Amino acid sequence: MIRRGYFLITTLVALYILYACGAKTAGNDSDSKAGKRQYTEQQNPVDVMVLKQEPFKKELVNNGKLVALRKSGLQFKVSGQLEKIPVHNGDFIKAGELIAGLNPFTYQQQSGSAQIQLKSARLELQNILIGQGYNTLDSTKIPEAIYEMALIKSGYAEALQGLQTARYNLESTRLNAPFNGIVANIGKKQYDQVSTGETFCTLIDNNLFEVEFRIMENEMNDIRLNDKVQLIPFSGQSVFYGTVSEINPVIDENGLIKVKAQVQNTGPLMEGMNVKVLVEKEIPNQLVVPKSAVLLRQNQEVLFKYTHGTAFWTYVQTTAENSTSYSVIAHPDKGGTLEPGDTVIISGNLNLAHESVVVIR
Repeated sequence: MIRRGYFLITTLVALYILYACGAKTAGNDSDSKAGKRQYTEQQNPVDVMVLKQEPFKKELVNNGKLVALRKSGLQFKVSGQLEKIPVHNGDFIKAGELIAGLNPFTYQQQSGSAQIQLKSARLELQNILIGQGYNTLDSTKIPEAIYEMALIKSGYAEALQGLQTARYNLESTRLNAPFNGIVANIGKKQYDQVSTGETFCTLIDNNLFEVEFRIMENEMNDIRLNDKVQLIPFSGQSVFYGTVSEINPVIDENGLIKVKAQVQNTGPLMEGMNVKVLVEKEIPNQLVVPKSAVLLRQNQEVLFKYTHGTAFWTYVQTTAENSTSYSVIAHPDKGGTLEPGDTVIISGNLNLAHESVVVIR
């Protein structure tokens, strides 16, 4: 009796274990099938746009450096000790205003001596002319040959030249601004010694700047005199507008053409500032797509056309570009088509394959 009860209990336990394992297996199979079904139903979300013909703004992008159209390194024409410097680097100064002055004492003495020498020579000139029978210094009443001889013999001509030189040197102890501008690069201090011909400072007219850049030989037809340009300083995102002022009619050894543009300073532009230069040219009747629409596959440019929930791989060629977009055509050797009215995928296309199932976001 006991043995029969033990057998019954063992049988029930075995049946329970078999049932539990079967249920777990069924559950795993169910989960696996649900996951597979869920994976199969997964779709690729994309953004799309409809192609149309429109003007395309082609951009030539270059880098350049601003140079003031009017800039001068100012020098003293005489040497001496700096007596005063009433301006500082960065100051704006008007034409004719004093930038710096040398101690004038030596040149004042020279000017005074030159005046005395001229007066002495004038008396000697008068004596010579009286000896020739002329009681006047009026050159119009004396024969030219006699008057010139008297000027030289008396030393009057030399003394007059010496006085003019002395006065010029005295005036040269003052360094004045030749035009309105910003003072820069002052490196001397009061009482420092200044040599003749040594650049004391730089004066910059910061109202008008010029930027020089270079374009490729195959871009020469895309730019003309007076074309509009955009200048964007590397230090910020402000945009300044200028015009092409010069195109050098020579192609250098690197196949580049030098171009200059002028820009009015309507903001914080500075001498030597690095800028990005954009030259735009409008091309009519183009198929324009964002750069994100065009991918490289097998070293070929492609985009995906959207048709009834499916992405179709289409080979294209980019004919022009700017900072955000491409102008595209169907690749002529690959058999594809691209026309106004086609719907193209512009995002979510990185992992797509030909005939991938997609859904518009």
